Amino acid sequence: MAEAAFPTDPDAWRQTHLGRLLGHAMRRFDERVLELMAHDVDVPLALSNLAARAQVSAAHIHITRHLAREGSRLTELAERAGMTKQAMGALVDQCEAWGLVTRGPDPLDARARRVLFTADGLAWLDAFRSAVTQAESEFRSSVGDEIATVVTIGLEAYTAG
Repeated sequence: MAEAAFPTDPDAWRQTHLGRLLGHAMRRFDERVLELMAHDVDVPLALSNLAARAQVSAAHIHITRHLAREGSRLTELAERAGMTKQAMGALVDQCEAWGLVTRGPDPLDARARRVLFTADGLAWLDAFRSAVTQAESEFRSSVGDEIATVVTIGLEAYTAG
């Protein structure tokens, strides 16, 4: 009985601690969102093909999650995503080449530029919302409504602190 309480592998905790589980859950969730987007008929075909070929990664999702509809400065976008300005700049360059975003003037500062969604980028954003809703529904079905609610409340409390 005492052996069950103390696993024989003293390093087993490294595979099952909360941070690792949260990381796995986030990767699984993001992968499912991208899979749903790859098959969404409302996603522009070129973007859908990129998602289907796993060319779009969770890093690219940072732009979708953090770019304001009215646009954002690169520094704001990087800060919201918890990335360096240089790393976010590289992602924006790639998303610009794909037609998701464009750079335009900042109406508040003539020296600054804003990152803006293109029409295809806004279609991508709408598909992202639908995919997130579907993935959340699948999560609820998988673990049950009560557990999903407790997880959500717990994560909201944890991230607020």
